Formats: sequence, structure tokens, C-alpha cells
Amino acid sequence: MTKDVIALTPRMPDAWSVLAGLLSGGPDKLVDTTGDGAVVQLCDARGRPLVAVEAPMLVQVPGEAARLFGAVEPPVPFWWTEARATTGVPEAEHLAGTFAARVAALAGGTAWPPEAALSVAVVPSEGVGIAPAPAAAQPAVDVLTDHVAVVIMDRPVIAMTAWLSDAFRAAAASERGLQIVGPAGSTLTPAVRDALAGWPSRWVVRDERDGYYDGRSGAVLRWQEGMFATVVRPDATEDDPRTPVADSFREFADTGERQLAVSFRTVHPADDRLVLGGALETVWRELTGEAPAGWATAEPANLPWSPARLTDVAHGRSPEPSWFAVVGNPARPGIAGVRVTRTKAGVEEDVTLAFGYGAHEEPPVDALPRLAEALATRHPLRSMLVQLRKARRDLAVPARFEGPGVPLAFVLGSEEVRAMPGDRARRTPLSVPPVTLGPKARPALYYPFPGEPSDLSGWSDFERLMRHLKGE
Repeated sequence: MTKDVIALTPRMPDAWSVLAGLLSGGPDKLVDTTGDGAVVQLCDARGRPLVAVEAPMLVQVPGEAARLFGAVEPPVPFWWTEARATTGVPEAEHLAGTFAARVAALAGGTAWPPEAALSVAVVPSEGVGIAPAPAAAQPAVDVLTDHVAVVIMDRPVIAMTAWLSDAFRAAAASERGLQIVGPAGSTLTPAVRDALAGWPSRWVVRDERDGYYDGRSGAVLRWQEGMFATVVRPDATEDDPRTPVADSFREFADTGERQLAVSFRTVHPADDRLVLGGALETVWRELTGEAPAGWATAEPANLPWSPARLTDVAHGRSPEPSWFAVVGNPARPGIAGVRVTRTKAGVEEDVTLAFGYGAHEEPPVDALPRLAEALATRHPLRSMLVQLRKARRDLAVPARFEGPGVPLAFVLGSEEVRAMPGDRARRTPLSVPPVTLGPKARPALYYPFPGEPSDLSGWSDFERLMRHLKGE
């Protein structure tokens, strides 16, 4: 199956190359534009969009094509030209493949996927109507109902592309959930996983044995009442819903791979001298020995790492929030999501990042106190949580059961410590006292946990600590 096609070329496809690719579908096809000219569409005689093509993007970060669809990419910098075929129209898939192959040939590159013709997925059509704006204006939306917008993605890795990000925003604006349908064996990037947190949004995986199931929970799904919803057994009760779990989801094997996950929040004074991304770079350098490799407002991350440029984008969008994807060197897989929000307290950075390690690689757990000290003394840290989990080194999210992580450390910034009444932050019910970070007059506190990947008791200690800090 192919609905997304991508041309990777060392030269930027010029207007004639793109036009030649579009016209390779035949003279009976018409060209239109949308998205303020950023998206070119190939339509049939009735005006029905067949293929939508985004403007070529210059990728200056190595490893992104390999990370997102396993392609052998040209040396950076190279151009990434993406097209999406309309679902359910066999001719559209052939045209998209022909377009990408033609552009790749004219600009001296390669096209993905190499197959030119694959079958089309069939999505149930009950309750489906013509998509009005804003959702119909999004090239990624395939099916629209009163409850959800459905996106069919046939990529091996479902990433937070610009198209998918637009689909999330359009679904939210129309008060709908977003349901992403992917093939068996596909994975999500952490950015997409985190964006699918709220019901009825979900990741729907096609499966030979069970039809469809939720890639996050394993619950078997069926198309009912205009959305993919869980199957409930006839003997279900309110206390025991008895939702069946797909067999494919249960197929878990411990490969010894692990992930070190770090989430933290900083709050900066809002002034013209502010430069964002410094705390994230500090974490990256402390844990890997180098700075992040690249960033962008969507995936792939195509721009070389630059806190100044990231700050300019966030400032230009303020007071609206901004989200950024940040990646590392392919030799040490690392992915972060950065959300920048303007609040009454100042400018907040909420960062969630993870680094992957193979079975014979040791995560740098010993560096955590040093990392916490650097954040607490050099950046306006409010809080930080570090976890260790059994999960894939490449950081991809599979449609399989993955156990929860275990807490390694929690850090409370100096401002948060100072706001606690008395010695509450220092005198906790935990058996191990916190470690003082920074100056004694305004210290931050580091709370260590046992952190064995097979021992979940650390969460009990973490919960006790949180209740104590909240005064419960």
C-alpha cells in the first residue's frame, strides 16, 4: 500500500521538474494550488484532488530519512519532496508514485517507496460524508465523521509531519478526535504517541487476526457509530468491561534495549534577551557529550541545531504556543519534544526527551546528579523527572506491549523548594534524604529512587513523595 511518496534529491526540484512530474499523469489531469500556494494538487476533471504535493524542503540533518522510513539518503544537505495520494482512488496512488519517480529522475535522486503500485486500504464508509472546512482542507484527512477525522498512513514510521500536524489542529478546531490507521508492523514517533493521548483519538493498527486494534492499549477495535471503538464482549459488566486484547499486541520480547527518558520544565522571565533551548542543550551534552543535531516545527527535523533560530520562531508565534522536534546524532538515538508557552509566570519550556541504548550499552545513570546540578544552577529549572524503561533503542513506538518505566530521580528547582512551607521539601517520608544542589541559600533538591528496570516499587515511593510535597 502506498499513499505517501517521497523524492530525495541532491538538487532542489525546480518548477519545470515538478510540473513535468505532475503532467506525467497525463494531459487530462488539472493542476490546482492550496495552502497559500505551499501545496500543489493534481485533480481530475471534476475537480477531485488526486495527489497533493508539498513544497520541497531542504534537509540539513543527517539520518532523518533513515529514521522515518529506512531509506538510504543522499549526503546532507538534500531536498525532500513529499506527495500524498487520495485514499480509495487507485489511479491516485499510481500518479503519486509516477510523480515521485519522475522528480527523482530529473533532479538526480531516489524515490520512496521503490514499489510503484500497491493495493489500497478499505476503510468502512458508514456515516461518512463530504468533509467540510477546515478538515477537508487538510491533505492528510481521508475520512470525516461527526466524531473523528481519520488519517490513513502507510509509512513504516508514522511521524509528526507537517500534514499530520495540520490534521491534528484541524480536528481539534472542529471538536473531533483524530484516528490514525496504520499497517501491521508500523511504529509511531514519540511526538505522535504523545499527541494521541485524548479519547477518541487513537492509533488504529490493521491486523490479519483481529482486524483492527489500538496500538497503544491492544484493545480490539471495530468501526461503529462513525469511529473506531473498542469491542465489548456480551458478558461485560461495568466493573469488568472484558475488552479483548489483540494477540499481536501481546507478542513482547525483551531484547535488552532500554531508554533513558527525561522530562523537565523551566520558566524564564519574558524579556528580549531570552534564548530558549539552553536547558535542553545542557541535558544533551551531559548525557551524550555533544549538542543536538537538528530541529524543526515538524518531522523530519531538517534544520541544524540553533537555539537562536528556535527562539526567533517561538517569539514570532507568541502569544500562541510553539512545539518543536529536536533530534540527535544517529549514532546515539535521541528525540525531544519542546513546547514553549507564554504564561503569567513568564515563558515556559516543557521538554520531554529520550535516548536509546542497546543491550550492551549502559545508560549514563551516574551522570544524573551532575546533570541535575547543571540545570538547577544554570537554568530556571522548576522540576525534572528521569525514568529508565525497557524499550527500543531507535525510540520508535511499536504496536506491542511495552512495560512502564521506573523512576530514577526527581528534581525540585530552587524556586519550588523556596515556595514549600517549612522543611517540607527536605523532610520526606522516603528512606533516602534528598541531595542538595546549588547554593545553600537557594538550593534545589535531588530525590533519588532505586531505579531497577524490573522493580516498579519506585512508583510507590514517587507517589508518596508527590503527596507529601503537595501537603496531602
